[in-house]
Amino acid sequence: MFDLDAIQRALREFGLDAWLFYDFRGSNVLTRRVLDLEGKTPTSRRFLYLVPAHGKPKKLVHRIETGVLDHLPGDAEVYLRWQDFEAGVGRLVSNHKRIAMEFAPRNNNPYISRVDGGTIELVRSFDVDIIPSGDLIQRFEASWDDDQWQMHLEANRHTCKAYEVAWALIGTLTRAGKSVRETEVQGVIMDHFHANGMTTYHPPIVGVGPHSGDPHYEPHVGSDGEIRAGDFVLIDLWAKMNRPRAVYSDLTRVGFVGTEVPEKYTKIFNIVAAARDAAIACVREAFAQGRPLHGFEVDRAARNVIDEAGYGEYFIHRTGHNIGQETHGNGANMDDLETHDERLVLPRTCFSIEPGIYLPEFGVRSEVNVFIGPDGTVHVTGDPQTAVHPVWA
Repeated sequence: MFDLDAIQRALREFGLDAWLFYDFRGSNVLTRRVLDLEGKTPTSRRFLYLVPAHGKPKKLVHRIETGVLDHLPGDAEVYLRWQDFEAGVGRLVSNHKRIAMEFAPRNNNPYISRVDGGTIELVRSFDVDIIPSGDLIQRFEASWDDDQWQMHLEANRHTCKAYEVAWALIGTLTRAGKSVRETEVQGVIMDHFHANGMTTYHPPIVGVGPHSGDPHYEPHVGSDGEIRAGDFVLIDLWAKMNRPRAVYSDLTRVGFVGTEVPEKYTKIFNIVAAARDAAIACVREAFAQGRPLHGFEVDRAARNVIDEAGYGEYFIHRTGHNIGQETHGNGANMDDLETHDERLVLPRTCFSIEPGIYLPEFGVRSEVNVFIGPDGTVHVTGDPQTAVHPVWA
């Protein structure tokens, strides 16, 4: 729900003069969410909405669609011609210097960058400094309330239980000398989700042997791998409760089909687990000390462990991503590889920590979720795996 007082407090906290929201035909999903427009049919003309750190908001809307922002406070200026639009933008931003928009310099963070370059040029032409709105977006789009935190905990119980279901199927069939296909394991996990009132946008990743070395492997019926005794298996699954505003639990674990896990798997797993734990420690230490923490710092903490072990070239993705109503949410990512994510790790946000090492013959990833409580308490969900799971144990 749009909260003008909270937005203005945040603007003052971050030292900003205003937040300028812009959308054209639904192009800026972040603006639409903050302004309570999600789910409504996008309009066909441009609009802007300026919220100052102090005072009343202002609107700029087209004559054909004057009511698009009627649910929000503030006076509206109506434009018709393009000349009116450009002049209206100038009046909106007058007397404001530091203005937040969904923009990222050099597109260094595409998760934030939702406003086109031409609009940025136009706003800048009025002698305005445009500041990325990433931390503001986190505060108003990626932050969880207490109900969402409880739904995450409920989802976490079911996603953890899904591994028991998956390992049981693999163990039962392979102990009997049979094999089981990756898509069959997918199927029992999806059945488990549905039986427990969960939903997900995509079936889980189930990868055996070399397939586990592909971070985004997708098994398909007819071309999926068979899992047999002596195989190494990675399962990455994500789901949320099938309720409005529910948020995801997103976990990855690995197992060996047998009783004694070979050393080659244990060696790599231990490096990955140490990287995961170093990232968690980085988060805990920062909040215990009360110091600001940026997403890239968490990635560095994990990546340094894998680099020092000599496997840096095999860690080919960021350490973690924000989690929200989508598996990949709109808050800070734990990333100093694909982007240099300078967004702050803020209270009431959640993210994954999931370092991995991906070799040609197999890959290891260990994924947990971290939620920062409103008081800065660091909660880790997903029961961090301490060893490769021996499926026959």
